Amino acid sequence: MKKNNPTKRGNQGENAAARYLEQNGWTICCRNYHSMYGEIDLIAANEEYIAFVEVKTRKPNSLYTAAEAVTVSKQRRIIKTAQQYLMEYQTDKQPRFDVCEVYHADTEEDLWEICYLEDAFQVCSHC
Repeated sequence: MKKNNPTKRGNQGENAAARYLEQNGWTICCRNYHSMYGEIDLIAANEEYIAFVEVKTRKPNSLYTAAEAVTVSKQRRIIKTAQQYLMEYQTDKQPRFDVCEVYHADTEEDLWEICYLEDAFQVCSHC
């Protein structure tokens, strides 16, 4: 019986998300950026935006969507980590917070379904 390895699945999901972004004209600036507040899976840029991307990998038959795992608490940590990144690496690009849902079937090694949510959440002054 094959054991489920969430770390391996997560890494594969991040790789699939990075390929998706690159195929759609984005440049991956950073993977797994860490600060004292948390981690951002992918930071990507195109001509207009710098996207801070949270990647969530799930089996297709999961009870909840991958995006539902990005709680308000998780959003706050991502925002603070993005602010740290932007202090270190200044840019004129518009920041954006995206979520990449990656669904993977155990039966097919290279069968990935991507649901990319642009501007999935925003910075708000009262959050």
